[in-house]
Amino acid sequence: MELIQDGLHQRLEYVKGVPLIKYFAEALGPLESFQARPDDLLISTYPKSGTTWVSQILDMIYQNGDLDKCHRAPIFMRVPFLEFKAPGVPSGLETLKDTPAPRLLKTHLPLALVPQTLLDQKVKFQLLRRLRWEDHLSLRVQDCSEVVYVARNAKDVAVSYHHFYQMAKVHPDPGTWDSFLEKFMAGEVCYGSWYQHVREWWELSCTHPVLYLFYEDMKENPKREIQKILEFVGRSLPEDTLDFIVQHTSFKEMKKNPMTNYSTLPKELMDHSISPFMRKGTAGDWKTTFTVAQNERFDADYEEKMAGCSLSFRSQL
Repeated sequence: MELIQDGLHQRLEYVKGVPLIKYFAEALGPLESFQARPDDLLISTYPKSGTTWVSQILDMIYQNGDLDKCHRAPIFMRVPFLEFKAPGVPSGLETLKDTPAPRLLKTHLPLALVPQTLLDQKVKFQLLRRLRWEDHLSLRVQDCSEVVYVARNAKDVAVSYHHFYQMAKVHPDPGTWDSFLEKFMAGEVCYGSWYQHVREWWELSCTHPVLYLFYEDMKENPKREIQKILEFVGRSLPEDTLDFIVQHTSFKEMKKNPMTNYSTLPKELMDHSISPFMRKGTAGDWKTTFTVAQNERFDADYEEKMAGCSLSFRSQL
């Protein structure tokens, strides 16, 4: 594990203006030659927005609710993380080589860094909005890749990201919560601006349909949202299987499942004694961390950065 220890807490490197973990920045070169397949499904999120959750949901759907098959490997092996690279563990592209079709893929990259093959006009993006799903069913005629995007309210993301920075040792030292919040608002954390990330994927729907889900909707009614995902991927499952998936993709079940809670990674990469990878999984936990002054400052900054955007988030349920 010496290689891992030597590589920890390095400064972020900027790629096309986007700050990234050093190892992830190094992975972007080889990623340029990545070729998407027509039956690939890409899961895209800003970090700490429900990526592992929707990944497990989709794998259970792909395995027809067979939990034993979903125990075949940790989630990061079943759903390769495209830009992942770290000493001592297989990279995302290495994992991808052994992944049978149809493949589930994961990325946190903003659009500027997403492999071009996934943004090509021949690649299909599906759109799911709360009130306009039926309008877009006719767009499923192309034989090309699909994308699911999950967005979570910025305040909960910021709090969760600070805890994640502390336990995931490939990040720079996060510093105090107050200083980290300032960096988050300025887009000076890994993957850059949350505001830009959620907006650009939302705005992509003007030219490419994108399946856009909200973390808070999933918390409020997971069965409803899983039914939407099922319809999106063109599959159907018996009601009891759907209920089984809802049960086994609950936060409680996933937190204790070593195939989803990242406990199989070396402590030198993720130290769960500092903070578990799956910490609380709630909507509105930011209120236990934000001060009144921080909340007021954040709200003013949020209003400025999200001006003119039709996206609407719920910061609590």
